[in-house]
Amino acid sequence: MAPAPVFMLQLEERGDSVRFAVRVVPRASRDAVVGVLDGALKVALTAPPVEGEANAALVALLARALGVPRRDVTLVRGDASRSKQIE
Repeated sequence: MAPAPVFMLQLEERGDSVRFAVRVVPRASRDAVVGVLDGALKVALTAPPVEGEANAALVALLARALGVPRRDVTLVRGDASRSKQIE
């Protein structure tokens, strides 16, 4: 029997910040937090994955959703990947 999918976002506390995985779907029809897939936040972005446009859109969307300034949202890993680590 296959393991059940994980619908909870896996968070890692790091001092006064939190890290979590994000799975990005670029060139979507709208910007949205879609849900959680395998412990990672799934995010749809209208921006293409070209010259950092999708990364900038991701940071802006997460900052709005979390109610924090953009400078407080950092892309830690995954600049050129759909799987990213945010702090």
